[in-house]
Formats: sequence, C-alpha cells, structure tokens
Amino acid sequence: MALQERDSWIFDLDGTLSVAAHDFAGIRRELGLPPGEPILEELSKLPETEAARLTERLDQIEWDLACRAEPARGVMALLQVLSSGGVRLGIVTRNSHRNALRTLQSCGIEAFFKPCCVIGREAARPKPHPESVLKLLSHWDARPEQAVVVGDYQFDLLAGRAAGTATVHVDPSGEFPWEEHADVQVRGLDALRAVLATGPLR
Repeated sequence: MALQERDSWIFDLDGTLSVAAHDFAGIRRELGLPPGEPILEELSKLPETEAARLTERLDQIEWDLACRAEPARGVMALLQVLSSGGVRLGIVTRNSHRNALRTLQSCGIEAFFKPCCVIGREAARPKPHPESVLKLLSHWDARPEQAVVVGDYQFDLLAGRAAGTATVHVDPSGEFPWEEHADVQVRGLDALRAVLATGPLR
C-alpha cells in the first residue's frame, strides 16, 4: 500500500516534528548515567527511589527544552496536507505526555493532534518496543497496514516495523544509517510532502 493510501500517521516528536535540541550525552552526564546507553532503559535498572528522583530531573530538563522547541522545516505544510486528506494524526514519543504537549504548543502545531493521540513514556513501554504504536492503532481501531510511523531515529523505525506499519526515516544528513528498517527515506518533511504529492491521499 502506497503512503498516500494509508490513513493513520504516527510521528515521533523531538527531532522529527521539532528541531533536534536534545544533548543526550549531556543529559546522561547530568543524571550520572553510563555514556552511550538509552536513558529510559538505564533509569529502569535503578532502585525505585533513585529512578524516581532522576526521572523527575529528566522531566525538568526536557520541559525546559519543550518550552524552547522550534518547528522542523516543512512541518506545518506537511500536517496541513495530511489533515486536509482526512487522515488520523498521532504522536508516539519517549518524552513525557506533558512535555510533548508543551513541545507541540511551542511549535504552533498543537491543533493537529488531539491530546489522547499523543502517547508518552508513561502510557506504554517506550520505543523501540511497539506497544505505544499498537496502543494508538487500537485507539483508532486501525490496522497496522493502514499506518505509517515517521521518525528520525532507529527506535522509531524498529517500533513501526515490529508493529507492522510502514516506516519513514527522516534524516537531514542524507546518511540513512538504518535503511534496512525504512520503507521510505527522506532528508526532511518538505521531501516527504513531495512524495505525497505524487498521488492523491487515500
């Protein structure tokens, strides 16, 4: 099924719909976590009290970033095209629900996403596990073959693959290091909109 025929679109948020701003190495140092390891997974290994304290600090760091978030180039035009085509729009993020909503507000695109269609790390096991993607599809009563997952990182693509959706990798560098997990590779959201322009939505 071509992308234009799919009616359920699930986006990563930070670095995909917004300009990448997270210094993950710096955040790990701030939290005292091992370098190079996924933050949420490392937090889950800690004793409950320590994990809660560091998660609260992580939330504050990411809240500050959310308040300063900027929209990715082409995001408004892409979302307008999808919305006018009547497709469902949702977000699956490893960020918190509160921070995700604040990011959307900072970027001026909150009107495109119902809060119930924004799945944060509190609601499901984080990507690359497919639970968050499947939860959103269940909410919509949509099948995986109707859906697309769009993201800038390996975890986004792996979650989509495991859930059975199409996957789109957005990589401004053009290096596309995870091409085996992506059905479509684009250097930006303008390029993705150009792909959609090759045929009518749905």
